[in-house]
Amino acid sequence: MESNKKYWKGLEELNKTPEFVENNKSEFAEPLPIEDVLSEAGLSTVTPRRDFLKALGFGLGAVTLAACQKAPVHKSIPYLVRPEEVTPGIPNYYVSTFKGNSVMVKTVVGRPIKVEVNRNAGVFSRGTDAQAQASVLDLYDVSKLKTPLLKKEETTWADLDKFVKGELNKVQASGKQIRVVASSLNSPSAKAVVTEFTAKYPTTKLVQYDPISYTGIIKANENSFGKAVLPKYNFDKADLIVSFAADFLGTWISGEEFTAQYTSNRDYKSLEKKKMSRHFQFEAGMSLTGTNADTRIALKLSEEGPALIALYNAITGASLPGAGLPDNTNADKAIKLVAKELLQNKGKAVVVAGSNDVSVQTLVNAINVAIGSYGTTIDLDNPCKRYEGNDAEFALLVDEMNKGEVGAVFFLNSNPAYDAINAKAFTEGLAKVALKVSFSDREDETADLSDVVAITPNYLEAWGDANTYEGFYSIVQPTINPVFNSRQAEQSLLTWADAPVQDYYQYVRNYWEKNILPAAGKTWNDVLQTGVIASAPKAAGSYGFTLSLDAVAAAIVASSKALKKDIELQIFESIPMRDGKQANNAFLQEFPCPVTKVTWDNYVALNPRQAEKLGYKEFDVVSIKAENGYTVDLPVLFQPGQAMGTASVALGYGRTKAGKAGSNVGKNAFPFVTYTNGTLKYATTATLTGTGRWEELAQTQTHYSFEGRNIVREASFKDFLKDPAAGSGNHHKHKVYDLWTTDKHEMLGNNWVMAIDLNACTGCGSCIVACNVENNIPVVGKEEVRRRREMHWLRIDRYYSFNDEQHGAVTEEKEIAHLDNLENVSVVHQPMLCQHCDHAPCETVCPVLATVHSSDGLNHMAYNRCVGTRYCANNCPYKVRRFNWFNYWNDSRFDNYLNNEFTQLVLNPDVTTRSRGVMEKCSMCIQRIQAGKLTAKIEKRALKDGDIKMACQEACSANAIIFGDKNDPNSEVSKALRSERTYYVLEEINVEPGIGYMTKIRNIDSTTKEVHA
Repeated sequence: MESNKKYWKGLEELNKTPEFVENNKSEFAEPLPIEDVLSEAGLSTVTPRRDFLKALGFGLGAVTLAACQKAPVHKSIPYLVRPEEVTPGIPNYYVSTFKGNSVMVKTVVGRPIKVEVNRNAGVFSRGTDAQAQASVLDLYDVSKLKTPLLKKEETTWADLDKFVKGELNKVQASGKQIRVVASSLNSPSAKAVVTEFTAKYPTTKLVQYDPISYTGIIKANENSFGKAVLPKYNFDKADLIVSFAADFLGTWISGEEFTAQYTSNRDYKSLEKKKMSRHFQFEAGMSLTGTNADTRIALKLSEEGPALIALYNAITGASLPGAGLPDNTNADKAIKLVAKELLQNKGKAVVVAGSNDVSVQTLVNAINVAIGSYGTTIDLDNPCKRYEGNDAEFALLVDEMNKGEVGAVFFLNSNPAYDAINAKAFTEGLAKVALKVSFSDREDETADLSDVVAITPNYLEAWGDANTYEGFYSIVQPTINPVFNSRQAEQSLLTWADAPVQDYYQYVRNYWEKNILPAAGKTWNDVLQTGVIASAPKAAGSYGFTLSLDAVAAAIVASSKALKKDIELQIFESIPMRDGKQANNAFLQEFPCPVTKVTWDNYVALNPRQAEKLGYKEFDVVSIKAENGYTVDLPVLFQPGQAMGTASVALGYGRTKAGKAGSNVGKNAFPFVTYTNGTLKYATTATLTGTGRWEELAQTQTHYSFEGRNIVREASFKDFLKDPAAGSGNHHKHKVYDLWTTDKHEMLGNNWVMAIDLNACTGCGSCIVACNVENNIPVVGKEEVRRRREMHWLRIDRYYSFNDEQHGAVTEEKEIAHLDNLENVSVVHQPMLCQHCDHAPCETVCPVLATVHSSDGLNHMAYNRCVGTRYCANNCPYKVRRFNWFNYWNDSRFDNYLNNEFTQLVLNPDVTTRSRGVMEKCSMCIQRIQAGKLTAKIEKRALKDGDIKMACQEACSANAIIFGDKNDPNSEVSKALRSERTYYVLEEINVEPGIGYMTKIRNIDSTTKEVHA
């Protein structure tokens, strides 16, 4: 099977465009500037041979880029009186919470440098997302304010407090309203503070809104079951998952948590038990979840409602009007198949939808009741509290402000001047409010319109707590003293309310000791060490459904008809940028989108055939005008899998006051969002008009080509059950002739290797950011990425293929049919890093022994030996070595990242900061290996499996990356590599890579094939 399936990284490779062919002729992304180098040495390319060799005799490294600047010198200043808890070289760890998720923060000599998962967090202790990994950089952001502002001028906290109290007294006397506007406030202590503030100022009301709203689900549950909650979804209990545009492995509610649940039924441990869940995805734009589905069906936005009605009718035998997909035979077939399988998996299935429409979510509730999901795969009795925003309440606030009824407004962890709908009405209303206070760490879009900016610390400098699920609490504690003259928003509110306890640390502690700790039988010190308190969950009950669906179906049909004109525009949350709050984080800006591999920009994604019909080429800049009149210009991106007649634009970009890295990157798509029937809508119609301009997006995907070699391998679950080695190629081994002698590490000591399960890897990319932070990998910026100079040591390659190639050889007729559509594609994600080959081809060509093999199986880089010939990169078949063109961390051309002493505090002191002109690549976190060995030695014990975890492995929610000692037969990695699914990339060239991959398995069968026929 693996021999007849065709994979391609992008349309450039599939179509062999002239640009792709030209760019991949040479192994080097760009030639060395030899002419410039020699001219600086007083030579030229026509210099006599003797003089030329004389220059080279001085050492190529001395006249090439490696010698353009000496390595930096940093003076060490010893402690006069060392703090008791600080030992230079020995890290400390503190538990904290980031966006509701409990984390562990590593600090070195008093400065936080790395975020890890908190292993004490029980079911929430597997992995982190890219935002959490990158968040440590936000602490050292030079764009933040250093002191509070009053009327745009720097002030003291005493003067600010006096002003705010005076204004609040005026508002109180006038009888006008006071509003605290916050993104979902899931901190119980913070809510108690707002209650105290309200007691002092009775006209106060908390208004919660989320730029990415889940009001539709909350309201639907209130209408259906009398519970206005966001459910707890249990994907680990589902044998069958059906999703309608819910990107639950990416941005929907809690991607890292759902990833851990999802892959627990699909990873190598599950497959060993002959068990695997089945996943259908219906969506317009290609999402991260869609790339992982067993069967993905392209569905227009206007078809989502009718498809759900058809599914409900097929399951229940009802005859709600509006069903049917006459123009989408694939979807029509799939709905019938899905209905049949849902009935076969009653109590073990779940249907989810990404829509924020109350009617759509109400119909989804009815479907889940019919298939017995409540009490098993959906839990309403232990609800999720991550999102509690109410779209209608925020719309009412804007109306109240415009009527002059609001006298004071406070913005807490919110920036509505950027991310709220109808920004014009909001800003006009805000201008009529007498007191405007922004709790922000910078002068962002909303702070710029405020009278007072009461600057707040980063979460790594703060106290607090979170309650993300019923009965599950986590603590936020500082890992460093506040760097600037900031104060927590809660403490400011307590001060202005003249509360008896105004110190927020004491306030949080008092709240926990009174309300949370007694029931758990724990002390305050206990929670500071473990980070979490979890009570036993309530029994999840099942629910009936008595609501009439006639009006619901009518509303869905009306919404669907409204979308059937022009181009249907999907506004979505991207994996790197999310809602844009971390837009000034350079790690996230350069983090390639897992689906498109675009960095530093957003775009309008179109099906290539749709773009061709409209007369656009890739990267043509088009003007997008929505039905509400909002217009932006964005470059076109050709996206395989995009539903015909639809376009997708990502949110989170277009910030104007984010900071050095994030301001004016991309365009703001939030004004495309509309407000209808009490909720925000992320689907609209738009017209596209060419501008005549062209702008190349900075993508990382097609910088290298494997020229059609067998890189990824996959099989169907049906074939796997017959033969566990199906698709791996392990039945076709040939005799190997070896030119190298056997390495000693095979017999002595450790043999560090890695296993990567392609069936578990979702491609989320958290590992990429974790690797960047751990290993001081520089950010290079948009222009350098365009030049193919990204520095990531770990990348995730995304391969497309056509679905029905899994069932037979590719014919010319099939190829033509696919190219006429390109909706029907499947995707495989493959992490690719240095393979640490036993017979490493890079080592044999290095003239200065900069890259050598260790006795424990690793390929090392000695940076101070490297002279930058790049022969190793040329000879590496995996293209995982990076050339350091500049001192990215200390060069004014890269001013959006580390070009200042403050931001350089984020650097890991255990990893060398590389100078210009050397090769870099994955070191297999050698610093972690050495630290693990040293810890075992100090504790006078043998090294245990699991003592050492790679940065990428630690961040992975899917447990797709397994590291360990191959010489230990009981290690997890040894067991994984003994799987019959394991193969080695390009093993036929006998470089003996140290990383084994496990074949991708898709849970498809002959009935699924008919869907795409």
